[in-house]
Amino acid sequence: MKYQKLVDVYNQLEENSKRLEKTRILSDFIKELDDETLSKVGLLILGRVFPAWSDKELGIGSKLVMEAVAKAVGTTVDKVEDELREQGDIGLASVNLFSKKSQTTFFSQPLTIKFVFDNLIKLTTISGSKSTSRKISIILELLSQASATEAKYLTRTITEELRIGVGEGIVRDAIAEAFNIDKDIIDRAHMLTNDLALIAVVAKNEGEDGLKKLTLTPGKPVKPMLAQLSEGIEPSIKMMGLAICETKYDGIRLQVHRNKDEINIFTRRLENITEAMPEIVKAVDEYLPHVNYIVEGEVIATRDGKPLSFQNILHRVRRKYNIEEAIENVPLKLFLFDLLYFRKSMIDEPLLKRRKKLEEIVDTSSEEINLSKMVKGTIDNIHEVEELFKTSIEEGHEGIMIKDSKEPYIPGLRGKKMLKYKAEPETLDVVVVGGTHGIGKRKDFIGSYLVALRDENDDLKTVAHVATGLDDDTLKYLTKKMEEYKLSEKGTKVTVEPKIILEIGFSEIVKSPEYETGFSLRFPVVKRVRKDKGLGDIDTVERLISMYK
Repeated sequence: MKYQKLVDVYNQLEENSKRLEKTRILSDFIKELDDETLSKVGLLILGRVFPAWSDKELGIGSKLVMEAVAKAVGTTVDKVEDELREQGDIGLASVNLFSKKSQTTFFSQPLTIKFVFDNLIKLTTISGSKSTSRKISIILELLSQASATEAKYLTRTITEELRIGVGEGIVRDAIAEAFNIDKDIIDRAHMLTNDLALIAVVAKNEGEDGLKKLTLTPGKPVKPMLAQLSEGIEPSIKMMGLAICETKYDGIRLQVHRNKDEINIFTRRLENITEAMPEIVKAVDEYLPHVNYIVEGEVIATRDGKPLSFQNILHRVRRKYNIEEAIENVPLKLFLFDLLYFRKSMIDEPLLKRRKKLEEIVDTSSEEINLSKMVKGTIDNIHEVEELFKTSIEEGHEGIMIKDSKEPYIPGLRGKKMLKYKAEPETLDVVVVGGTHGIGKRKDFIGSYLVALRDENDDLKTVAHVATGLDDDTLKYLTKKMEEYKLSEKGTKVTVEPKIILEIGFSEIVKSPEYETGFSLRFPVVKRVRKDKGLGDIDTVERLISMYK
């Protein structure tokens, strides 16, 4: 199938803001596709070439794409940069540049979806000497055969900024509509596989029966179940009846997968960090059974028995060199709290049963492998839960988790079945979309940052400017990143690609027409830069409204 047909669908989706209409457009398109094309479109429609659980990525910077665009249209990189600043988007810049294209490619064949997809995959396989020039050659081959509108979406796909207002929810709904399948069945299949391309093909060929057979597979991570804010220990336990209450550790949430002899460790972003944690791999190999499993926990860094700051563990996990030295300087401890798979999927079992089985299979004789500190909370032993909270805070942790003991594990869901109760006020994870140059002491930095949340269509909606909580080192780091991700600049204002994630605190949520969410945050303050999170992890407008209420 010609790539132009997919581009036409991209255009329709981008021009239409209504969710139901987007779903119809996509549904009408995918129901006519053969299996091979459907498996590719299931990824390309989200601006990807790999499923969400894969640790592979295109990883192509905007500078490299600009160089390829310049060669394709016969201009200079400086002129491409000028156009990008003017348009604020590499796709729109490409449309303008290609419409003025001075070069003509003779005997070129129309781009096909398969050719585009296969060449994008090829980009991820290139490394070593001259890899940059080889990658440019592949991108140039695509762009040289592209029309202006094809170039618009090619460049956006390569830079992983498709911008058509389609998230996973719309794709799930479109698959359900196209193949006449109950949305709940699609949702469950997605929770278990995290692979919409696979789901689309199975839905087309095997229907509901095929989708019901899909299950967890050790080695393929699933989105973690998420927590809401607890109103307090007593009302939370009253609501649940019997609650599993655990220390809330301030570390990195992990899934540890064993499939035969292979052990993999994934973050909550589904990033594979196995190589950064050889001592944890060794410990789970020694102290957990040699059968297929998926366990979930939190890893923290410690020194003299006390947890180190989150930044310490982040630097430790991000380290790619001198791992042995890092192991010595920043020792890790893993606290396990859930069991998702043991010889078979366990996510439909109640938490109480999953926890009991976890306790049976984990040998905690090593300091590196632990079970989360836990008490069973009922209305009759509130004091024990309060004591756990107090002890957790005294030991340097964030607070406690309060989980409904009767409930299954629901990947990706944020609900009232799992709550967090912290000593600190609740925070929001936001993405930076713009900024303003500082004055006075901050004249060399971007001093204020415009931040946004995701709406139901995965579009970004602004919610606040934040300028406090930033020391000089953080300002220097953020200003450097803002320059790297800059899309346009007018006067003191800068717009950037949505790449920088901040965790911010605030005193109050108030209604405000100034920002696109319809709300604003009073006295926002940056708590930390979340280098462990990506755009898909930021909080939603829905959650903001829920917190406001």
